[in-house]
Amino acid sequence: MAEPVTPQATAATLLRRPRLWLVPTVLTALLALLLSLLYMGGIVNPNRELKNLPIALVDDDTGKPPPGQQENLGAQITTAIAADTGGGKAEWRRLTHTEARDQLESGKVYGALVVPADFTDTVVALTTPGATQKPTLTVLTNPGKGSLGSSLAAQITTKAAHQASQGIGRQLTAAGAQAGPTAKLLLADPVNVVTQVGRPIGAASGLGLTAFYYTLLLVLAGFMGGNVISNGVDTALGYADNEIGPWHTRRPTVPINRTQTLLLKMVMTAGITLVSVSLVLLACVGILGMDASHVPLLWVYSYCAALAVGLGVQAINAAFGGIGQLVSMFVFIVLGLPSSGATVPLQAVPGFYRFLSLFEPMRQLSDGVRAILYFDARGDAGLTRSWIMIAIGAVLALLFGFAMTGYYDRTGHKRLTPQPA
Repeated sequence: MAEPVTPQATAATLLRRPRLWLVPTVLTALLALLLSLLYMGGIVNPNRELKNLPIALVDDDTGKPPPGQQENLGAQITTAIAADTGGGKAEWRRLTHTEARDQLESGKVYGALVVPADFTDTVVALTTPGATQKPTLTVLTNPGKGSLGSSLAAQITTKAAHQASQGIGRQLTAAGAQAGPTAKLLLADPVNVVTQVGRPIGAASGLGLTAFYYTLLLVLAGFMGGNVISNGVDTALGYADNEIGPWHTRRPTVPINRTQTLLLKMVMTAGITLVSVSLVLLACVGILGMDASHVPLLWVYSYCAALAVGLGVQAINAAFGGIGQLVSMFVFIVLGLPSSGATVPLQAVPGFYRFLSLFEPMRQLSDGVRAILYFDARGDAGLTRSWIMIAIGAVLALLFGFAMTGYYDRTGHKRLTPQPA
């Protein structure tokens, strides 16, 4: 007697099953909501969130105090600017010229306001007949800190300089009450504000954005490479189906425990990452001509950074199984992008993102890439901390991954029952 044939399901029939819709709908909606809140929440209003952006304040003025005053004008305006926090948007650092230059070159400040040596003398000369030279305040930018961060610093610094000019103008106008209309107009706002690049970067540096995009490439190389290796190993060992177009195959299952599987994936990750990172560097520097003056160091750093991400992906996949790819996407990309500080300064994002930046991988990696590309690979520009965080991340991935697979193996959680060929 022939066995009854089960009728083949149709899409129309299955679409009428509410339970079929439930899980995909809830997960898709949650992902859309979380992605929108996380990504847009970090960049929607940088000016509102801006707090304590570090800016150098340099007083090089060597002039004598004007009659009846105890300090020269350079000391007066830098003291006034430092005291006026402007709602806490700037962290003014009163530095010498040498200290300011060092902090610009190590990426510790986003810009600087410099009062020149002849400032007081030039201002005082405006009250004398025939004066033609206007005093100058110089705004220095630091494009290596990113175009947005440098722009925010320039806006704050320029505003402070103009306010200082108007304050001096009120003093001069009161002192020169007998001056003519043209002279009074000159005295009302007497200072020229000049903007200059304080720490130049190369023309092929994407206006300070190549550090962010190169970091993103390293994270994606580690993330995608780790997942491709994980899926490829599972398919080759018979623990996952291989489906390409209409063709479907399932290889014989190789008897192997979870710990040995993870070890295999991690060793392969270490080897294959060499290839992927070398191609990333070749494409960016060799083919596209990205500015990079420390190429050997950049290659070593890139490999270690992408490898740490790849090991983390393998550990998460081993611990969480089928949803591991989703978990690792949130860890390395979704939460990493808005908290990286590579496009929007951390001083201009909500506190939640500043908290994430303490440990999120993309922040740690972008600091090192920025130091290598823009700040002469200085350790105090963020490179030392990045190396430390890469080492910590790799160790944590190894410990977490093998701890979880060891636990699963000891408790008898086998992946599949081996099947013969």
